[in-house]
Amino acid sequence: MTEAADIVQAGSTLDAPFVNELVKIWRAQDIHGGWEGKSDLDLIESYILDREKRRALPIVGDPDPDVVCRLELFFNAVALSIEKATGVMIQPMLKMHHEGFGRMVLIGGRLIVVNKQLRDVHRFGFDNLAKLAAEGDKYIEGGIKMIRKFPDVANY
Repeated sequence: MTEAADIVQAGSTLDAPFVNELVKIWRAQDIHGGWEGKSDLDLIESYILDREKRRALPIVGDPDPDVVCRLELFFNAVALSIEKATGVMIQPMLKMHHEGFGRMVLIGGRLIVVNKQLRDVHRFGFDNLAKLAAEGDKYIEGGIKMIRKFPDVANY
């Protein structure tokens, strides 16, 4: 794709509900106003890891705090989106080994709404914005289905 086509696709993907939620969460982290001048695309650019960027990363590595923060904000956006759709308060919980493997769970009431096994967290990212939006939507849809399947457990 040409650079102009990439921008047009990115613009349409920036309007995706999950991406909007992710941008809101990033903006909420900016308590000192340092990111006010940044575009939405600039804020979430760190989620985009194309093949070249991914190849440059070591196969085994410890995730740095920025990557862990990016992972947590991604799942916070998923949790908030599920909350808005269902009215059930969702709590994210991350347990991760320093070498970059572990588990992320989103809990609603007594129900595990989303359960994600994590590996190679230092390589957490997506090929493009469309894949970022699709992955977020996948977790949201799965979480909503789980709550609708077990409403008594989720609302306990």
